[in-house]
Amino acid sequence: MNTICAPAVAGLFYPGDAGSLEKTVATLVGAAAGEPMPFKAIVAPHAGYLYSGPVAGTAYAAVRHLAGQIRRVVLLGPAHRAGFRGMAVPSADALATPLGEVPIDRAALTAGLEVPGVHSFDPAFAGEHALEVHLPFLQHLFTDFQVVPLLVGDTRPEQVDRVLERLWGGPETLIVVSSDLSHYQDYETARRLDLATSQAIEALRANRLSGHFACGFLPLGGLLRRAMALDLRATTLDLRTSGDTAGGRDQVVGYGAYGFEYAASARLSESHRHHLLETARRALQTAAETGKEMAIDPTAYPLAMRAMRRSFVTLTRDGHLRGCIGSLTADLPLVADVVRNSFGAGLQDSRFGPVTPEEVAKIDISISVLSHPRPIAFTDEAHLLDLLRPDVDGVILRDGDRRALFLPKVWHDLPLPRQFLRQLKLKAGLSPDVSSPTLQAFRFTAETFPVESEANAPKTGIA
Repeated sequence: MNTICAPAVAGLFYPGDAGSLEKTVATLVGAAAGEPMPFKAIVAPHAGYLYSGPVAGTAYAAVRHLAGQIRRVVLLGPAHRAGFRGMAVPSADALATPLGEVPIDRAALTAGLEVPGVHSFDPAFAGEHALEVHLPFLQHLFTDFQVVPLLVGDTRPEQVDRVLERLWGGPETLIVVSSDLSHYQDYETARRLDLATSQAIEALRANRLSGHFACGFLPLGGLLRRAMALDLRATTLDLRTSGDTAGGRDQVVGYGAYGFEYAASARLSESHRHHLLETARRALQTAAETGKEMAIDPTAYPLAMRAMRRSFVTLTRDGHLRGCIGSLTADLPLVADVVRNSFGAGLQDSRFGPVTPEEVAKIDISISVLSHPRPIAFTDEAHLLDLLRPDVDGVILRDGDRRALFLPKVWHDLPLPRQFLRQLKLKAGLSPDVSSPTLQAFRFTAETFPVESEANAPKTGIA
């Protein structure tokens, strides 16, 4: 006999009758701005729809085009009503809302239960809203799917990461993490705290999260660890508070929507690319004319251009490299990082003289948006050569205080791994013929635009 977990907050957090609920969710998703994205995971808030529904709608609108693809949703959130260690799953066979029943993927839950600390604990789900409020959005978007519900108690992000690794699946699986942001701060304080949280999420810095910043910091931290391991890129899709949606501004709750996509295939929209390239050219012109970095206000730019990213700006003239400067850490919004690196490429690349105002119109600019560096585990340099992926990997070498970076496009000039590694060691000031036991290597991917054809690629692209 199947057991059904009845809704606990229908009529409280969201409408209690099917017709009103379907209309409400359709309106929240339909009103969301932005374009569909190939997200593997999303983060959305879990307050009453009056307050957080518009922000949740933004997250779900970004994946509505996956309706024919998603067959399983791994849904994680913080436990609000019961204290327990580890992670809890229900014994029920389905979860119910006024829109109907959502079957639980018992096979996936069985796999999750094999991870130490995951256990069946029904009291955790009694009256709990963190997962339930997401179900109507999922029911509105997807017609034939099962859910894997997990409530996170007293545990560590590392354990959440292990569960996610077990349940990650392929394109048929969507990961959804439920979390609000800051709680009961005044409006301006909340905006400041929530911006810091968003920047930590985009930089995949799980160690910067705590319950002070997000109630779902533990499941969120586990997702950030998995995203780092698998090279995903996180983007803020919406960031508001209850003071922006339906409440007063004396004590507000923060809400954010975030999407995670594989960095190797991540792409900014054409309009955002064009905007960044135009900004880089204006920054280069300002640098050439004044010798100073162009001042900008990042908050005046779209959210995708404000994401915390590492970038490189490459300048070429008549097919020859004219300057290349970039960032090794994600410590600025992307648009600000591009402005800084446009200034550096024009005036601070020691291999070239400063760009003159008359040159700017003759210079081609390309921007590379880098993913997060991930360590390459190797035993010796021969092993490292076997692990490199030509035309895919950007590589950072580090040995003590010496380090150097090659973008993935350098493979066009150095197509053989041995040649690639040799030149990278030379760039770092290391002997190419001597193996070092303290050598470290990191790989990353990059989105570069405009895409260079072989005809107009730099004659010397070793930047």
